[in-house]
Amino acid sequence: MTLVVSFLIVLMLVGAVAASIFRDLISAVIAATLVSLIASILFYFLQAPDVAMAEAAIGAALTAAIFIIAIRRTKRYEE
Repeated sequence: MTLVVSFLIVLMLVGAVAASIFRDLISAVIAATLVSLIASILFYFLQAPDVAMAEAAIGAALTAAIFIIAIRRTKRYEE
């Protein structure tokens, strides 16, 4: 169990760094969504399923949808 949690934490850090490095905004949103999904999995492992469901629904799905809608209404690449 500890090995799985450690792997997820490392994967979460890689996703966070990737989200800050990507120049393409859609790719950055996808990487940030990955971080949020991993956080929800970690909350589930910490035996907080209600927090995990809220994080998956709001943190990952709703936030990603709002960001993607906002990016589609503006320019996709930074200048």
